[in-house]
Amino acid sequence: MVGAISIYRQEVRPFTDKQIELVQNFAAQAVIAIENTRLLNELRQRTDDLTESLEQQTATSEVLKVISSSPGELEPVFQAMLENAIRICDATFGTLLRFDGNAFRFAAGAGIPPKLAEFHRQHETFQPIPGSPLDRAMQTKRVSHTVDDAAEALPSPPAKLAGARSMVCVPMLKDDTLTGAIVIYRQEVRPFTDKQIELLENFASQAIIAIENTRLLSELRESLEQQTATAEVLSVISASPAKLEPVFETLLANAVRICGAKFGILFLPEGDTAHRIVSMHGAPPAFAESRRREPVIRLNPATTLGRVAAAKRVVQVEDIRADPAYTSDPTRSPLLDLSGARTMLNVPMLKDDELVGQIAIYRQEVRPFTDKQISLVENFAAQAVIAIENTRLLGELRESLQQQTATADVLKVISRSTFDLQAVLNTLIESAARLCEADMGSINRQRGDTYRQVANYGHSPALQAHMDSHPIPAGHGSVVGRTVMAGRIIHVPDVLADPDYKMAESARIGGIHTMLGVPLLREGTPIGVIVLQRKAVRPFTEKQIELVTTFADQAVIAIENVRLFDEIQDKSRQLEVASQHKSQFLANMSHELRTPLNAILGYTELMADGIYGQLPEKTMGVLKRLESNGRHLLGLINDVLDLSKIEAGQLVLDLSDYSLEDIAQTVRSTLEPLAADKKLAFKVEVAPKMPPGHGDGRRLTQVLINLVGNAIKFTDSGEVVIKATAADGSFHLSVCDTGPGISAADQAKLFQEFQQADNAITRKKGGTGLGLAISKRIVEMHGGKIWVESQAGQGSTFAFTVPVRAAQRLGTA
Repeated sequence: MVGAISIYRQEVRPFTDKQIELVQNFAAQAVIAIENTRLLNELRQRTDDLTESLEQQTATSEVLKVISSSPGELEPVFQAMLENAIRICDATFGTLLRFDGNAFRFAAGAGIPPKLAEFHRQHETFQPIPGSPLDRAMQTKRVSHTVDDAAEALPSPPAKLAGARSMVCVPMLKDDTLTGAIVIYRQEVRPFTDKQIELLENFASQAIIAIENTRLLSELRESLEQQTATAEVLSVISASPAKLEPVFETLLANAVRICGAKFGILFLPEGDTAHRIVSMHGAPPAFAESRRREPVIRLNPATTLGRVAAAKRVVQVEDIRADPAYTSDPTRSPLLDLSGARTMLNVPMLKDDELVGQIAIYRQEVRPFTDKQISLVENFAAQAVIAIENTRLLGELRESLQQQTATADVLKVISRSTFDLQAVLNTLIESAARLCEADMGSINRQRGDTYRQVANYGHSPALQAHMDSHPIPAGHGSVVGRTVMAGRIIHVPDVLADPDYKMAESARIGGIHTMLGVPLLREGTPIGVIVLQRKAVRPFTEKQIELVTTFADQAVIAIENVRLFDEIQDKSRQLEVASQHKSQFLANMSHELRTPLNAILGYTELMADGIYGQLPEKTMGVLKRLESNGRHLLGLINDVLDLSKIEAGQLVLDLSDYSLEDIAQTVRSTLEPLAADKKLAFKVEVAPKMPPGHGDGRRLTQVLINLVGNAIKFTDSGEVVIKATAADGSFHLSVCDTGPGISAADQAKLFQEFQQADNAITRKKGGTGLGLAISKRIVEMHGGKIWVESQAGQGSTFAFTVPVRAAQRLGTA
């Protein structure tokens, strides 16, 4: 039942059935009207709900669109959120607050009355009133809905300054951590609905997403910027391996830009007590000019430079104007008065825990650098160390290459100028002075009781004339004298400040201050001194001294080479004279011996032929032995005479046409009786149609007789064969035997003078060892060559070739 219809009469008169039916009909129509109205109201409610939902979705979409179109920018996102929240929730104004863990900060507002806006301008950060709606939201991290803020025990600033009454505060949470709040207000008491609060919570979630996106994008951009800067620095390092200035400038420019600094400076140590400014970027002109005039800064243990140098760690000063180390030190006034610096960051440049420099960046406002910015500058400091180390290594490599090149040049001069010591010494002293950055130099050797310059470099005519007329005395009064006395390196930083130095006049003429003396040592004994000189007080480095020591060793080698060469030349001349005397003696003695020997042989033949009567058989045997030994002795004398002529260059070939067949037959007829006596087969194999030869036929016959004679002498059984052929414009002759053979060791010395195979058979057979040496010289004088092929126990083959048409050549030893 949804209701009832009642009708009345003021008299007793019942209603008829038709009337009752009519009222029932009206009741049914009333029910229809009531149901229609209910359905219409439900339809209207649903329409309102859909409209509100669509409006919320549209607002959400609009906020998301702003987030996507403004990556990295929070202000337009927050503004869109607040404007949509106020409009949809029918609020008067609203604020979005950020929370840093300690206090709230105004981030955005919409429809804020002027007095409340002024409050937020004056209060950059603020703490909420204890117990206030914002404080409750902060404490509970839940929505705080207040019906009437003005009725609170302690009304909030929006209530007092902007007439706020009903309000809702929705916390912004990321991983249960409060990061801010969205607050909307009405200026009348009218609570917000659950749907409106739900919409604000949705906006709070979107605000968190926007904040996180902005943070990630900021980190991405920061990382990309740092990587780009790092790549730029590395590119400059690779493009300028030997130049530090562009690397330092790029480092400072990127450090200043990325870290939001005003200017930057790079320092390198100057000894142990100071740093030198080697690069600046963005420094105010007056300050930059001041530091260019005075680039060296003494270290003060209380300032950042001194503290970083001592601790080797990062030091940051938030406000140098509040730091007594700067305000009380007059030497720091340029930094205070000319640069306007306030916050300062110094980062050490370390290599193997050794300080090699510092990078400092400055801000002209009090605003400390963040950990990320400090980390970035530390990265730049590491790159600066890499650049310095690369430059150092490249410098050492170039220096080493220069030294090696100079050493090679000196060795080349030594090898090319073995007999020209002056050229070698001149090159040595010039290279030593140039590579060691000396202004002058000299090589000094002892002449009597004093020392003279034997080579010099860089001397003025006046200094040269003075040194020529004033030899260097021995003793402690000169660097040369000290070096010789000590037998070691002498290094004087300033000779004019040395009271024991006695050559002040030469130093004054040459403008000399720093001097280095390096001894030339041969077997530990000084034979001279290399001296390098500088016109400024600037001591030589250990590497430079080591290099000069190398040049001193090379000078000793050159001097020793010339000395040894002179000795060898002298010995050679003596040997040549002795050889000439020997050859002349041998020639004279051979002549003197042959004359009586020929007479003895002649008389022996006459006696054997019976000219002086018939002799007993026993006497005839003695005469034959006498003749045999005499002819052997005559052969030895002839060999010695030939050798002496060859060594003296007096042996000349008697060139004429000859027949190789005739030579072979002559040798056969001469030596065949010897072969027959030993029962050896003796063969001659000459190729048919041999061309006529042109040379010294008698000497070639001598060679062949010697080879065949040796073969017969050393062969006890078997055969001896002479073979002769012609091919390619040369005669090829060989003598083969079935004798004992020759070892490889003996073959190597067989053609040398007075040399024989070293075995029992050779010692038994005898001989002088001259025949093969003479044969070799005769063959070579014809333009040919001779050799042996043999193995022990398998016989030997001696062979030689000579041109068919020989030309005259001198026979020399």
